[in-house]
Amino acid sequence: MAGESLLNPAPGFAASSGSASGAASGAVRGLGVRNPETLVFAADMYGLQLDQLAVLTGGERSARAAAARWRELGYAESARLGPGPAWLWVTRAGLAACGRGYKPGQPALSRLAHIRAVTACRIALEATGGYAHGGAFWRCERRIRTRHGVGVRQHLPDAEVHWPDAGKPDVANAVAWAGECWAVEAELSPKTVSRTVAIMREILSRTGDYGCAAADVSVPGRPPRHARALYLCSAAALPTVLRARDALGPQAVRVEVRDLPAGALLPSRRA
Repeated sequence: MAGESLLNPAPGFAASSGSASGAASGAVRGLGVRNPETLVFAADMYGLQLDQLAVLTGGERSARAAAARWRELGYAESARLGPGPAWLWVTRAGLAACGRGYKPGQPALSRLAHIRAVTACRIALEATGGYAHGGAFWRCERRIRTRHGVGVRQHLPDAEVHWPDAGKPDVANAVAWAGECWAVEAELSPKTVSRTVAIMREILSRTGDYGCAAADVSVPGRPPRHARALYLCSAAALPTVLRARDALGPQAVRVEVRDLPAGALLPSRRA
């Protein structure tokens, strides 16, 4: 239902009182730092602002201490890139220490608002009880893009959320959507309705993983890759997304529309 919070994205999701600091799946241990999973989180998300880092580490003081330690080790850099708190991003050395093969670099100024919004969505979703309960895994756009390669014109979602099959040893308790893969889209600015419809259809009709052979991208008769698409929308983007969903016909039931979580937008002035 549009207008609901991300903290209740599907039936059975209950908000958790715990922080998201331990929710970055695939964390690399042995980095010689506190909160190694948070360094991996920052690497996966291109970067994040210090107030978001504070949510992950448990407070502003611990966030500043973590950032200082990472800079000392050469694992991260930080600077004020736009409104609000300083940004932090992981260096080539930090990416290597995290086991990530991404191309290093400062977050692009043109993408700061989007990166913050997607990061806020991930923090909010991983803080829900359902996420940990189902043993879910956030596959970031940066990882998808690395697998996808360059030169192929396909829409890439902002993330995928993978829900392990019921009965796997690392899943504490099965959820109703166990085994599903969700595409996640954070929408800040409205596209045209026709463009949004085209993206939704592409997401929902895809059968192959990103980076697969072209013949496997969308194969009639095969199960879709994405059981549903989860759209997290700003107030500006919400009407267009709702109209696009309505235009899908029967596929509309596989599109969930929610508000962006609190704190997803860039601050309007420097903090």
